[in-house]
Amino acid sequence: METLGVSSLQTLQALSTLLNPEKEQEDEDCETLNPSAQLGPGSIGPKPKNDTPVVSASACNSKDIWSEEEVAEGSQFDDLNDPRPQPEYEVIMKQSVGTEDVFLGLSGKDPSFMSCEALLVKIKLPNTKLADVILDVKETFLDVRTPKYKLGLHLPHPVLSQEGKAQFFSEKEELEVTLQMKRPMDFFNRR
Repeated sequence: METLGVSSLQTLQALSTLLNPEKEQEDEDCETLNPSAQLGPGSIGPKPKNDTPVVSASACNSKDIWSEEEVAEGSQFDDLNDPRPQPEYEVIMKQSVGTEDVFLGLSGKDPSFMSCEALLVKIKLPNTKLADVILDVKETFLDVRTPKYKLGLHLPHPVLSQEGKAQFFSEKEELEVTLQMKRPMDFFNRR
């Protein structure tokens, strides 16, 4: 006795004819195939109606591959022909912790990424003066340019671009940029 189930070939064919009574004529190539090979997930149910016209790439006058919405923020700064090297940099997550966090654990903070409030970006700029540094901060992109170096850094987390702080240490030849992270759902992280 055969159990009724969806795995049966006859059951799938019956379901297909029930949902799609106007079955199209099969091609000559399909006639030579096994009946189970002809039946697939796309053959069950009515065929989709293609009411929306398809616009081909040749129909557009533009040679653009992507629309402006699909391009990541800061990609306008990427210049492949620019010979300046990328300086060494380091991205560090920062937390504001006190004794109640470290010793007593009262605030509920832990060392995970979810408890971090700021990003610290340390950029080594040897043989560079402060006057030569151009810094531009966007929500998800950091752009640093000097006559010798160029850094376009996509940030790992959105930041508040207007609330940052930058310091240049001449003795270390290093630029430190501290950026507050944009955390709209911060109330979930607090206990």
